[in-house]
Amino acid sequence: MGIKKTCLPAGREKIFIFDTTLRDGEQAPGASLTSIQKLEIAYQLENLGVDVIEAGFPVASPDDFKAVSNISSKIKKSSVCGLARCTKKDIETAAKSLKKAKKPRIHIFLATSGIHLKYKFKKAEEEILALTKKYTKLARNYCPDIEFSPEDATRSSKDFLYQIIEAAISCGAKTINIPDTVGYSYPQEITSLISDIKNNVSNINKAIISIHCHDDLGMATANSLAALSAGARQAHCTINGIGERAGNASLEEVVMAIKTRKDVFSDFKLDINSKEITRISRLVSNLTGFTIAPNKSIVGRNAFAHEAGIHQDAVLKKRSTYEIMNPKDVGLGKSQLVLGKHSGRHALAKRLKKLGFVFEKKKNDLLFKKFKSLADKKKEVFDEDLIALAEEETKPRIQAYKLVSVAINTGKNLPQASVKIRYKRKILKEKAFGDGPVDSCYKAIDKITGVKAKLLNYKLDAVTRGKDAQGRAKVELKIKGKLIVGRGSSTDILEASVKAYLDAINRAV
Repeated sequence: MGIKKTCLPAGREKIFIFDTTLRDGEQAPGASLTSIQKLEIAYQLENLGVDVIEAGFPVASPDDFKAVSNISSKIKKSSVCGLARCTKKDIETAAKSLKKAKKPRIHIFLATSGIHLKYKFKKAEEEILALTKKYTKLARNYCPDIEFSPEDATRSSKDFLYQIIEAAISCGAKTINIPDTVGYSYPQEITSLISDIKNNVSNINKAIISIHCHDDLGMATANSLAALSAGARQAHCTINGIGERAGNASLEEVVMAIKTRKDVFSDFKLDINSKEITRISRLVSNLTGFTIAPNKSIVGRNAFAHEAGIHQDAVLKKRSTYEIMNPKDVGLGKSQLVLGKHSGRHALAKRLKKLGFVFEKKKNDLLFKKFKSLADKKKEVFDEDLIALAEEETKPRIQAYKLVSVAINTGKNLPQASVKIRYKRKILKEKAFGDGPVDSCYKAIDKITGVKAKLLNYKLDAVTRGKDAQGRAKVELKIKGKLIVGRGSSTDILEASVKAYLDAINRAV
């Protein structure tokens, strides 16, 4: 049931990719996902070819338990993992959530660094060692595949770390994960640590060594690659590098570094379908609301863009002069197709397909009308514009309230908004004053819907570049004690703001 070491022809060894987007990634402040959204990402992770999906921390909340259970029953190719502290309740809850998994794994952890023992646990090393043995055995009784993590391993005493690892393996752990929990290490230090573990833990050959790096000093990917080079055979990663604080090692960076630098990593084999990277990167960004930085390696919009004339000339003559990777290898087209108001249905459908969106004729026609309307407002329609349009059409919900029009009268007094909304085939209209245009619109919507909403957060970003760029608004509302997130996009930032507010209300009702 568990992952075994794999011997490959010509001395090549398999590198296991352990994705923790749904667990450690979701712990990034503001990245909360529902169990349904987690399942959607899990399906894409399976398509990507990750070996292990850490689906969540089952004991953390009922929805986390539900997410792990749902993913366990649906995912067949990848192992499904649940996290647990070294406590009876955590382990039993994790085991219960993984009951339907075809390839279950329980990942248990216990801090081993001096600072954690002194201030967090207030326990001696002997007590931690005893807990390691007790709960590794307990977890092994529930599941054949156990992964053990000595939390904050990179700041732990090496002699104590060796004892803990040896004990965990002797009690049934098949994978030993070495966490750089606070992103404190650097590559040479990681290389030395992995080598020392291999040379000083007597039974280390009975387990796979794994690495889990955080990016607090910007070295998570480099540290992960250093560990693999030193003998680790599993890497913990997240999509887009999301995670606690500065995030985790980025899956796309680790994978593409191995695939691109075959001269250095010639002994490694990955089962990752890298052409799915862009698709899942955008999915995670969309569902978490975390915008990908334009200069983000591999998946940023500028990762394969060339603006300087010298660069453009050289790339046209020989792509590899300034591109070390082929954009097609990560799921991007070779070049960008610029669309405008004179483009036809076929060109739009073809470009959407390249971006990963395929719709039936009726929805294509609807998108074409919206595209034409957008093209009239903009000189150029970029890929990001098309993605924003397509994502609006893929939202899995019924819109009870739909925006018809919005107008603002500023005058000499407070701004007054006039908002029209379609509800059950009726057009409802209200006016309201507010502290600003957006506030007055929201007050008018409150009058129409009768929903009492408290605005907690409001954010506006540009989807594309230029003066005529689309704006993407995100709002966080408190409705009946629940936090609801809404999003909307338009070339008119006021309209985008109203769409986001209505999106949240539609989710609530």
